[in-house]
Amino acid sequence: MREPPARQPFGQWLLAQKERKGWIGELSRAFKADRNFPRLGDPDDIRKYLRDVRAEGDAYEALDDAELDWACL
Repeated sequence: MREPPARQPFGQWLLAQKERKGWIGELSRAFKADRNFPRLGDPDDIRKYLRDVRAEGDAYEALDDAELDWACL
């Protein structure tokens, strides 16, 4: 029996969304410019990162939307 292919880490997937319009694209572009962004992180790692950088509420909403999109892959 074959195992399903490994899922791309959420952080990498989010960075790849830089061409998207809307909040997810804006979040991706902001993170792309940040060397401290946890590129291999899961959604909880990214939430912790947002807390650490004292992000605004809109960033959390965009992250929630992004997580739903990623989970549907």
